[in-house]
Amino acid sequence: MNRAVTSHEVARLAGVSQATVSRVLRDDARVRPATREKVLRVLAETKYEPNAAARAIRGRSTGSIGVVVARLSYQLYPAMLEAIGAQLAQLERRMIVWDAGQGDDEPAVRALRQGIVDGVILTAATSESRFLREVNSPEAPVVLINRTVDTSPADQVSSDNSFGGERVSEYLVRCGRRRIALIGGVPRASTIRDRESGFRAGLARAGIALLPQYYRHSETFSHASGREAAIRLLELGSPPDSVFCVNDVLAAGAIDGARHLGLKVPDDVWIVGYDDIEMASWDAYDLTTVRQPMDEMIACGIELLLGRIAEPGRAAERRCFPNDLVIRGSTGRHPFPGPGSGRRAIAAASGTGTRRTRNDHTKASQ
Repeated sequence: MNRAVTSHEVARLAGVSQATVSRVLRDDARVRPATREKVLRVLAETKYEPNAAARAIRGRSTGSIGVVVARLSYQLYPAMLEAIGAQLAQLERRMIVWDAGQGDDEPAVRALRQGIVDGVILTAATSESRFLREVNSPEAPVVLINRTVDTSPADQVSSDNSFGGERVSEYLVRCGRRRIALIGGVPRASTIRDRESGFRAGLARAGIALLPQYYRHSETFSHASGREAAIRLLELGSPPDSVFCVNDVLAAGAIDGARHLGLKVPDDVWIVGYDDIEMASWDAYDLTTVRQPMDEMIACGIELLLGRIAEPGRAAERRCFPNDLVIRGSTGRHPFPGPGSGRRAIAAASGTGTRRTRNDHTKASQ
């Protein structure tokens, strides 16, 4: 790994004093625009990252944590923000939020480099995230929650999306479903990629092929795209008897697509989602889905981030939590049959249930 660039080296390369570099990092208005632009260009070229330990020694802790989200129209992310904000408030920390879906995450990069926040939580990172390209030191106070990126040296917290997808396939097969369809999505997100791969692997182990005509790909994860995909699937000469959607909004759209064709859920087709967002429990959808232990994941992520802020040089960790299959009316409330039926399965009468969680496995990143 390359040695970290210091602010003195940035000053030398930019032809300014170290004090000027510090003023640029603080976004001091007294710096002339041309000088600021020159320093910022060198900061970007050298991928300069302030030393967290040095900031702490100088007593520059802000008490603020940055959070980068995306797709706030999807209920999962507002719910995550609410939980993150509540847990940070209990720790007397403030939250600053950036929506990467409305541009990029460069403002979060600047805030971390300028010391405006003590650390950053990424909830929707991908390998293409600008933040991870710009901030790639293993000592940087950054944690990924929800989505993971294999190449990132940061601490990461997720749920077992691969097993969650596999569990759905196992449930459908054991309940006698044979014409099984999948509405998938963009593989850039680890969550979607792992759900799809786990689902496909589970079907393969059961000796059931996912036929090409039973797969639909969605770029937008919207209700409209789920509805359209379901209509196309259910208009086939031999339509599927069950459909797994990689998130709940797609599943809600699929249910409405079935209704548009005059079909009944679950009498004519079963539909399963993922995430257990609030609308999944609404009477209008009563959706069987997979629930992530989001509160526990967030608590773990905050713990890792604060540990990184206090001790930048410690080994990075990756933690993965198990999920629960929540059974509702979109699959006829059919219980999970056969051996192991009670493992991570909840029969939800009204969208609620006792979540059973544990830290499934923890490993230090290599």
